[in-house]
Amino acid sequence: MAVETTTPALEHPAIDTEGRQLLVELVSIPSVSGDETDAAEALAAFFERHDREVWIDDIGNVRAPADDTVLLTSHIDTVPGEIPVEISDGDDGPELWGRGSVDATGSLASMAIAAVETGASFVGVVGEESTSRGAWYLTDNREAPELIINGEPSGWDGITLGYRGLLEGTYVAASESGHHSRPDLNAIQQAMSWWNRVEDIFEPDEWVPVFEQVTTKPVDIEGGVSVDGLSMESTMEFQLRVPPERTPDEVQELSDAELDVGTVNWTESIPPVMTSPRTELARVFRASIRDHDGDPRLLRKTGTSDMNVFATQWDCEMVSYGPGDSSLDHTPNEHLPLDAFDNAIDVLIDVCERCGVDDAASDAGEEAAATDAEAAK
Repeated sequence: MAVETTTPALEHPAIDTEGRQLLVELVSIPSVSGDETDAAEALAAFFERHDREVWIDDIGNVRAPADDTVLLTSHIDTVPGEIPVEISDGDDGPELWGRGSVDATGSLASMAIAAVETGASFVGVVGEESTSRGAWYLTDNREAPELIINGEPSGWDGITLGYRGLLEGTYVAASESGHHSRPDLNAIQQAMSWWNRVEDIFEPDEWVPVFEQVTTKPVDIEGGVSVDGLSMESTMEFQLRVPPERTPDEVQELSDAELDVGTVNWTESIPPVMTSPRTELARVFRASIRDHDGDPRLLRKTGTSDMNVFATQWDCEMVSYGPGDSSLDHTPNEHLPLDAFDNAIDVLIDVCERCGVDDAASDAGEEAAATDAEAAK
C-alpha cells in the first residue's frame, strides 16, 4: 500500500521503512502518561494517510476500528525520563534508543503497521503507566472484539500469557507532637510499623517464582511536623502485586488486619490474569513465530498491564505481544533492535491473516465505526 510518508524525525540510513519511520517519529515525541496528545495526533495522522477511519475519543485514545476479528491495542504513554533518541550499532544490528522504544512504543508502532496492512481494528490507549484510564474507558464504550493482542514487550519470539494484579493504597497517620526523646511511636514510626507487618505477611520465598508471590513496595513516603506544629504526620503510598493464586480482596483484607493506628485508602484494585497456552490465538502465535525462524517462548510477567483490564471486562481470547526486552522497561538504557521490530511486524501481520482478518471485509466495519465516531463526539 503506497502512500505519502512523513519526513523521519531522525535521519539515519537504517530508517528505511515506513514502520521504522513511524517508530522513530513516535519515540521522538514526549508522551509521558497524562501528556499524550501530541503522540496521539501523530498516530492518528498515520492512519489518516492510509485512508483509515480514525478519531481521538474523549479520554484521548486513538480509535481506528475495522475488522474486529482481531483488536490490536497498545499504549501511547511512557514513564518519565529523557533518553536521547539515536541509532547505535548493537550486537544484532542497528538499535533505536529513546524513552518508550521498548515500553511500549515499539509495540504500538508495529501494531499500527500491521493494522493498516491487514485491516485489523486498532486502538492506541492512554494512561497505561498510571491508572489504565484508556483501557477502562475503552471497555466501557466498546463491544468486545473476537480476539485481543495487547501490545507490551515480550520479545518478537515470545508471547505473554499472564500478569499479576495490582493493589495501590495510601496510608495516613497523625500523632501528637512531642520531644523526639519520648518512647511512644510517632506517626512516621507508626507507618513503618504497619508496613513492616504487611511485609512479614508476604515475606518472599526464594523457592517460589516471583510471579506466584505477593510482593510489597512502598513508592512514596512523606512525614514530619505539621504546619501548625501541633502534630506529627505521615503519608505513605504503596503497591502490592497479586498473583493469580490470590485475589486483591484477600490481600487487602490481610493487610487491613494489621492496621491498628492510622487509616488506609485503597485507590486501585486490578485482578491478576492468566490465560491458557492452549487457546487458538496462542497456538497461532507459536506457529507464526516458528515460521519466522523463532523459538516461541511463553511468558508470565510480574507486573500489571492493560491486559488485566481487558480480561476483567471482556470474555475473549487474548495475549500480550511486542518487540523488545522487557528488562529494559523504565530504565535509562531503554533501546530496541530494529530487526526485532521488523520481525514483530511480520509476525503480527501473519497472525492477523491466520486468524481470518479480511482487509476487504473491514470496509463494512469502517462504515459502522464512522457512525460510532459521530455518536462519541
